[in-house]
Amino acid sequence: MGAAVIRAIRNFNLENRAEREISKMKPSPAPRHPSTKNLLREQMSSHPEIKGEIARKDDKLLSLLKDVYVDSKDPVSFVQVKDAGTPQKPKEFRLPKDHHSDMMNVKNIPKGKISIVEALTLLNNHKLYPDTWTAEKIAEEYHLEQQDVNSLLKYFVTFEVKILPPEGKKAIQSK
Repeated sequence: MGAAVIRAIRNFNLENRAEREISKMKPSPAPRHPSTKNLLREQMSSHPEIKGEIARKDDKLLSLLKDVYVDSKDPVSFVQVKDAGTPQKPKEFRLPKDHHSDMMNVKNIPKGKISIVEALTLLNNHKLYPDTWTAEKIAEEYHLEQQDVNSLLKYFVTFEVKILPPEGKKAIQSK
């Protein structure tokens, strides 16, 4: 699907863009060194047939060029062939664990994955009650791999705000 969209965008207005590019002024050649100019002038004066050869059109080559016909077709991509040969297994889904998922319009979650709300919930539960919410229980409850849960608990923590009163100053009391 993505390749078809990209191809359509790439080929959009192709003929007009090509015509515009062809009709642009051609860049002029770089200026030649004075010694090179002198050598070219000497060669042209000593061999005047070279100038005629440069300007002459070769009818044989032009007729051969007119006979050239190019017909191209897009090759079949390997991804399409691979997908057609091996049918995909249907994914297993589970329902979200908490009632907050309706805010994010999450209907079902693939097994082995968790939502952001669930991740924050399980991290907070593990932080508050590490004896009851062990890595094994979290893996079983949310249908996750044990190694993934261990990495999640090791490398991620929930955000915690601590407000420390100033030591030397009196805190302003709110009214």
